[in-house]
Amino acid sequence: MAKFVVTPSNEAQRDAWLGGTIPEVERVRPGLWSVPVPIPINPLRYVLVYVLELPDGVAIVDAGWNTDEAYAALAAGLRVAGYDMTDVKGVLVTHLHPDHYGLAGRIRETSGAWIALHPGDAALVHDRYDEGAIDALVARERAVLVRSGVPELTLDELAGASMMIRHMVSMAKPDRLVEDGERLDLPGWDLRAIWTPGHSPGHLCFVSPSRKVLFSGDHVLAKITPIVAVHPQSGPNPLADYLDSLAAVRMLDVEEVLPAHEYRFLELAKRVDYVMAHHDERLTEIERVVAAAGDGVSCWAVATRLTWSRPWETIPPFMRRAANNETLAHLTWLEAKKRVRRVPGEPDLWLPEANSM
Repeated sequence: MAKFVVTPSNEAQRDAWLGGTIPEVERVRPGLWSVPVPIPINPLRYVLVYVLELPDGVAIVDAGWNTDEAYAALAAGLRVAGYDMTDVKGVLVTHLHPDHYGLAGRIRETSGAWIALHPGDAALVHDRYDEGAIDALVARERAVLVRSGVPELTLDELAGASMMIRHMVSMAKPDRLVEDGERLDLPGWDLRAIWTPGHSPGHLCFVSPSRKVLFSGDHVLAKITPIVAVHPQSGPNPLADYLDSLAAVRMLDVEEVLPAHEYRFLELAKRVDYVMAHHDERLTEIERVVAAAGDGVSCWAVATRLTWSRPWETIPPFMRRAANNETLAHLTWLEAKKRVRRVPGEPDLWLPEANSM
């Protein structure tokens, strides 16, 4: 597939991403700031927290990881904008992943800010981050991997791979639940929430019609595509949800996209078209692998035969799990479209639909 490169809104921010550095705190436009908050031991390097000026303080979109370094970076960025952490009145969280939700509780402890999340993700907070629920979630993930055909020797390692980052979230239940289409009560802003499930069941984007900007979270990024995977906390067909969510934002009348990673960019509709085409290409590749196997193939075996950004042998365990579960999301979509067939078992086997007789 021919590569489509979006036009960056700020070339310095783009150059920082490409150069492996962290961009500067930036005044995006009047009343709006971008603050990069570092992510430890992660190729994404930082999450872009957006600071929205209010008459009596600020609200922020996303928060960053719960680390001292991240907290200090966010506090420093607020100072550049002329504010203090105690001025934060609200935290609009696009979704519950640690780099977006992790610091929200700590910010609330400091400032008394409310935390807002979509009900779809709010329902998952306890199982994901409460100490007493973690073992059950890991066991459910292990069951997914067993049915995917993950080798016995690596099952436990992959099932618990995300536990190493769990401590980077300050366990905090949201104060507000934000529904699809809801207009946020933020003086001076006309933000409307758009429910965009796929990357997570309750992912939210926020659009400002007057400013013609979209805060896209992880839903639409400039260069990479978000992980859309089947796992214990996903919907039954997350790729279908994601593609529908892309269609929901494609025709928005916006001039600029403000994502949570990489850099700000233009050309929302063209970027959405490219991402949709990417997934269509991946679906075709998976369908061919299943057809070539003939008598049935596990999800894990399919994943090992796909084209990734690096050789399979060099992908670390956590990302191998993500690759497997993302492959499973594509297989599930193909199954719903009756293009492949699943034979349940341990592991499930996948066959071309033509073999279903």
